[in-house]
Amino acid sequence: MNALVWTAAGLCLCGFAFFWRVPLCRSGRGTLKGTPNPAARTLPLVVIVPARNEAASLPRLLDSLWSGPAIPQEIVVVDDHSQDGTAQVAAERGATVLAGAALPDGWTGKTWACHQGAERAGRQTLLFLDADTWIEPGGLGRLWDEFEAGEGVLSVLPFHRIERPYERLSAFFNLAMAAGVNAFGPRGDRAKGRALFGQCLMLRADDYWRAGGHEAVRGRILENVELAKRFQAAGVGTRCRGGKWTLSFRMYPGGLAELVRGWVKAFASGAATTPLLTLALIIAWMAAGVLAPVPLVHALSGRGELSLPAALPYALFAAQVAVFLGRLGRYGVFTALLYPIPLVFYLVVFAVSAAKAARGGPVAWKGRSMGAGGHG
Repeated sequence: MNALVWTAAGLCLCGFAFFWRVPLCRSGRGTLKGTPNPAARTLPLVVIVPARNEAASLPRLLDSLWSGPAIPQEIVVVDDHSQDGTAQVAAERGATVLAGAALPDGWTGKTWACHQGAERAGRQTLLFLDADTWIEPGGLGRLWDEFEAGEGVLSVLPFHRIERPYERLSAFFNLAMAAGVNAFGPRGDRAKGRALFGQCLMLRADDYWRAGGHEAVRGRILENVELAKRFQAAGVGTRCRGGKWTLSFRMYPGGLAELVRGWVKAFASGAATTPLLTLALIIAWMAAGVLAPVPLVHALSGRGELSLPAALPYALFAAQVAVFLGRLGRYGVFTALLYPIPLVFYLVVFAVSAAKAARGGPVAWKGRSMGAGGHG
């Protein structure tokens, strides 16, 4: 049992290899809460929002974009054949609504919508945002200043805001997603094989088209992974930042069934896109999470001595989970203390996703059927 204790404790150290640091956007000019302000600083920026049946999510995003001390030049909502009033909601809140053309063969709905939005925006600086995100007070100024301080593409992982208990089940999915991008380890922006976060991309139009834009990744569900490769091949730099105090989102607010479908969609095509070394470190770290409770359960069942070494792996792993999740979202301390629940949920959904990917079966999402290879 002692060997198991120290093996689990040692494997916990693997977590620091992919969660060494999550850098944030620098403080922007103007961080005060505000309401729509005609005197706000207008940025030379076009925001592009691909939207399919997002009438419930768009008000929060659009209001946040217009209400800060810095606002975009234009917001373009590309309505991807919605059936819930998405276009009307967007127009009522000051966005330019672009009715999406029919989905061509070989494209996903999101890549096609983003492509059309980029064509509409012209040669401006572009900010692609998912409809379920929103800007925190002063966040657009922080995004802009962070973007201007470097070169190439700025990608931001939204901070996960928890509003209902079941949403905490996304804990290990978010940890795996953030780790898989390979941007938060000790090497940071210098790490090889970095990906991007698809929820938020800011870049100049010239860089976008030089890399081929969304047309170059038109059939991919996880277009952010392939886009990163395209940018790097074209000599366009990439940077990843955490969204705390800048950009937030809720994951799958429609309920547990939506959460499961959403993660199955993502994992069915994405498990093989993580760099092998990073993937091995993630697996080793999660193995520590599986092993950590064993000595404690063994002691509590009366088959061993309840001691500090028996509790050490569980305490160490739970502390790591608390620290890591605190960088990514507002999960609360009980999510970390009861981490085996979201970890088991993650493993079950991952197994279902892997089975779907192996069969090559379609994945249903927002009224469309997408193959595991990416089309839909």
